[in-house]
Amino acid sequence: MAGLIERLRRLGPVLAGLVVLVLVLLLKWIDPAPMERLRLQVFDTYQVYHPREAALGQGVAVVDIDENSIAEIGQWPWPRTDIALMTRRLGEAGAAAVVYDIVFSEPDRTSPAEIAARYENLEGTDELRAALSGLPGNDELLAESFAQVPVVAAYFFLDPGETGREVEPKASFTVRGTVPNSKVTQYGPALLPLPILEESAAGLGFVSLKADVDGIVRRVPLVARQGDVPVPSLGLDALRVARDSARLEMLMGDGGNVALHSPGAVVSITVDGIEIPVNEAGEMWVHFSPESSREPVTASSIITGDASDEQLTEAVAGKIVFVGGSAEGLQDLVATPMTESTGGVNVHAAAAEQILAGHFLERPYWAFALELIVLVSLAGGLAFVLPRLGATKGALAAIIGISGVAVLSWFAFTRANYLLDPTYPVLGIAAVYAVQTVVAYYREERQRSYIRSAFDRYLSPELVRQIAADPHKLELGGEERDMSVLMCDIRGFSRISEQYKPNEVIDFLIDFLTPMSDLLMERRATLDKYIGDAILAFWNAPLDDPDHHRNAARAALEMIAKTEELNRTMPGNEGVVWPGEVKIGIGINSGLCCVGNMGSRQRLSYSLIGDTVNMAARLEGLTRQYGVPIIVGSTLAAELEGFALLELDRVRVVGRDAPETIHALLGDEQVAADESFQGLATSHAAMLAAYRTQDWDAAQSALDSGVSAYARFGISGLRDLFVKRITNLRANPPGAEWDGVFQATQK
Repeated sequence: MAGLIERLRRLGPVLAGLVVLVLVLLLKWIDPAPMERLRLQVFDTYQVYHPREAALGQGVAVVDIDENSIAEIGQWPWPRTDIALMTRRLGEAGAAAVVYDIVFSEPDRTSPAEIAARYENLEGTDELRAALSGLPGNDELLAESFAQVPVVAAYFFLDPGETGREVEPKASFTVRGTVPNSKVTQYGPALLPLPILEESAAGLGFVSLKADVDGIVRRVPLVARQGDVPVPSLGLDALRVARDSARLEMLMGDGGNVALHSPGAVVSITVDGIEIPVNEAGEMWVHFSPESSREPVTASSIITGDASDEQLTEAVAGKIVFVGGSAEGLQDLVATPMTESTGGVNVHAAAAEQILAGHFLERPYWAFALELIVLVSLAGGLAFVLPRLGATKGALAAIIGISGVAVLSWFAFTRANYLLDPTYPVLGIAAVYAVQTVVAYYREERQRSYIRSAFDRYLSPELVRQIAADPHKLELGGEERDMSVLMCDIRGFSRISEQYKPNEVIDFLIDFLTPMSDLLMERRATLDKYIGDAILAFWNAPLDDPDHHRNAARAALEMIAKTEELNRTMPGNEGVVWPGEVKIGIGINSGLCCVGNMGSRQRLSYSLIGDTVNMAARLEGLTRQYGVPIIVGSTLAAELEGFALLELDRVRVVGRDAPETIHALLGDEQVAADESFQGLATSHAAMLAAYRTQDWDAAQSALDSGVSAYARFGISGLRDLFVKRITNLRANPPGAEWDGVFQATQK
């Protein structure tokens, strides 16, 4: 029995790893939306760092109805005569096809007949109405231009229940295999162009784009179903028209020598001999190039003639010209892996560019099986060998496995244009390693890890060793102790946060908090917590520190000095985020606190509470008002004999009725012995005495005589504060009952 238990104990990590592997396999089979989103974001990252080369997009041009065009030509929709002019000019310039990513579904309201109808009830307009009625309609003129130029018109599929028309495609599909099934999106009625325009157009395609779960368009559907009839997309029919092809072919899963495909699933679509790999829904992955690589032609320049015939010929001759809008008012903006907002016409253009270049992104039919094999091989193998390798070698094996998967996926994308998902193999390896490490961790080092997890983030290594020798100090509960508490905060941190990205702010905080924490721990401090940019530390717990008052004072002075050093040295370091001159404020207070392991029996936090802590936080806040870097309370000041202390004021802080005498800590014993400090202390004490007796002239005189002394110690702001107060008190005498206590209104 004992032997069986021992074998199970040894097999525990292996079994745990295999259980995790099974769970990851189940997760891959289900493929929930968060994992799908993560996979797509990985593919997006690949595109950002390895976009399609601009040279692969020479056969397509884009005419953009941008904000400048709207400003120049006028509010959309424009008169169809302008569209007709643009169509004719593009045809004369040699465009292989003019493709409108615009649905002309309503009659032009600026047509002569439409205008004549508006004057029907006005007297004296008979001749005008007769003249207008005799003119050709704008839609007829646009249809004539469509007949003269190879034009591909667009239409939208409508939501169920909306009224529309059935699509009559200009070209039919030759289907090799079973007709498309439910994997190919089926739509109902469509919003089509006016019949006269539809008839005149050489091609007709849908422009409906479907975004992924995160709202980003990554694929373009080349085929959809209206009923059981497959119909082509705008880009696909544009290629057919431009290459003067009579038909389109669609290969289904059972239409040839194709493995691992089901009947009714699309495998590829062929136009004029170009075979386009698609997913089973007939969608093509788009490999985007940087938008800056294609310079669009503005629509207004064609209509107004700003673009000469020679310039237009150079831009569009022999190319498929997509016409669409990026202006916000046209409501045709989509997000892609390369940009948060672009005109939908650019997506159709990018897809056509790829097809013409024979450059395709593909998630091959065998990708899922390969990913399963990699996942089981690497994660399963790690589950068996990790317990024998140990922590260091096991971590190295996991890193090699994860790196190998990432490199394989990256090279498949960059070298073969394959989209292989690395997320599940990486997740499987990481999860197996993590779970097995945790099992071994709790099995072998439970007690020691408990102690370290409780203290090594806020105690020095020396203190951790002492507590490890006496684990009873981790009992839940607290005790009252005389303690010194320090609160440090970066001034203007909100302004700093606005200047940088979140990850840069984190890097800055790490670079700042690390040396500050080192100084505190060297002075035997216990780090309670980091509150954003603030540090809360205390002394004399959990271990006794008879000299905690002086240790707190010296730590504060060293933190100020260290901040000045960092301001001098950090900005010059490459890659370091350091926002100019950083300043900090420190409040220190001493007194009784309740300290101990607080929280629940499941989760402990070694911390302290009490009025002393609240006062330290208030003192830190007062450093901004008084213009000094360090403020200490009266109890602590009484314990700092020989330090350079300067009494600042008597203050009643927010949330506390009793006034507190506060002091500025300007230096250690050496600074206190300096004649300049002694002179400052004498003149400032005289000023306070006169101030509290309402002798404003004497107080002002003491401030005037100490201008250079305040400046020498960097506390000119303190002098300015009292000058302003005295000026206000002269104008508004406080009365005989005034006790000289300042009432703080801010924390």
